[in-house]
Amino acid sequence: MSQAEVSGQAGSAKVSKKEYLKGWVSYRVKRYWFFVGMTIVSLVLPWITINGNHIFLLSFDKLKLHLAFVQFDMQEMYLMPFILMILFIGVFGMTVLGGRVFCGWVCPQTIFRVIYRDLIETKILKLRKRIKNKQKEPDWSKPENKAKRVVAIALWTALSLLATANFLWFFVPPEDFFPYLLNAGDHLILVGILLITTLFLVVDVVWFKENWCVYVCPYSRIQSVLYDEDTVMAIYDPHRGGEIYDEAKHKQYTKQKDLQAVEPNAECTTCESCVTVCPTHIDIRQGLQLECINCLECVDACTEVMGALGRPSLVRWSSEKEVLFQKGKTHYLRPKIIGYAVVLVIIMVVLGMMGSKKEHMLLNINKENRLYAIEKTPEGKTLVENDYIFLLQNTQDKDHKFYFDIEAPKGMEGKIKILKPTKPFTVHPGVKKKKIVRLYTTEELVKDERKDTVLPIKIHAYAIDDKEKIAVDRESTFIFPRYDKYEAAE
Repeated sequence: MSQAEVSGQAGSAKVSKKEYLKGWVSYRVKRYWFFVGMTIVSLVLPWITINGNHIFLLSFDKLKLHLAFVQFDMQEMYLMPFILMILFIGVFGMTVLGGRVFCGWVCPQTIFRVIYRDLIETKILKLRKRIKNKQKEPDWSKPENKAKRVVAIALWTALSLLATANFLWFFVPPEDFFPYLLNAGDHLILVGILLITTLFLVVDVVWFKENWCVYVCPYSRIQSVLYDEDTVMAIYDPHRGGEIYDEAKHKQYTKQKDLQAVEPNAECTTCESCVTVCPTHIDIRQGLQLECINCLECVDACTEVMGALGRPSLVRWSSEKEVLFQKGKTHYLRPKIIGYAVVLVIIMVVLGMMGSKKEHMLLNINKENRLYAIEKTPEGKTLVENDYIFLLQNTQDKDHKFYFDIEAPKGMEGKIKILKPTKPFTVHPGVKKKKIVRLYTTEELVKDERKDTVLPIKIHAYAIDDKEKIAVDRESTFIFPRYDKYEAAE
């Protein structure tokens, strides 16, 4: 019988401890494995490249954005708002569904505190006697504890340095990061960010601790707006356990006998294991609190205590609807959740569509202030010239030779030609090249005696060595003079 099945039993029906805990794995252990997986992924991802492109890289150094192994220029940063929308809407949707599950299972602050408190202080250095007691601090007056604390801080400083470097690898890729560090004098900003962020992590994790979650992080203030009665969270069942706190949130009972004197069927043993294990130092029996990060350690604690009595846990990962209001089962697939999912899908589709239209070269075309020039050719023909400024950027990783073709309006094909440049030109990677372009015609394209005529043209620019991939089309205009001006030139 699984924990969920037993927890769903009505009232205080007893089963054996062995039957109750059969196949049960604590949320704490599950979180540890989840943290290990997240750590491995975050450390490995920056090193994975396809054709020199990363899965995500926002390089301020080279002014590039890599997304899903596709490289974008900074002029294509219109994609970033979509990425941020996916991040924020995803977190908000996660909160509506599972409360502050992001805080307890994904947030780096929580992961870092678990590493420092549970691994370094408790498991490695034995400064703390038990992982399940997060309220009792080590006795820092003892000389041996002071020495161990220095070791703990040294270990965490090294890990903080690695964590900061890992974070920076998504902005300065590893292939550049380490050469930059070897030439630190030319990259003082990078070195400064690395050292200052490392120092912040040491101060935050060693001294500020969960106070960050309680007093600084704005997310806890936002969550109350997002919650509804179906939001899943760590929640105490007062119907079975008894009302430990009154309506004013004042503690009424500290001993089980006092509680049962008022509520004979109350099952809470007042052992306070759920309080002792809480990293943010709250009592889950007091009800919904901003400080709760949904780490579910209180669920584990009560599960073990009540399991020894052959009963389901009094603290469950469930909803107010199911536990407090007892209105039935929690509805996971509800309109609000479907709405978040639909919005996320729409944003991802739009992001995919916009990302798929990436251009492998950038080209801006501006006409010069002079509308046109009219002159005679040595052969006696009238030549009409329009001048343009091409600003072209090679977004690839190697040199390319570029040129372009002109597509004139229907009926004028081949009559508007290139006067300058006369041959392809080389553009180096990441370089913006300014090119003066002159187009001309020696044909009488339009005979309008009232005004100059603006003719739409299409400019097809491309790399000579890769016309299929590296090519763009731009709309522009060619201005043909009023007929009396054209005729006067003749």
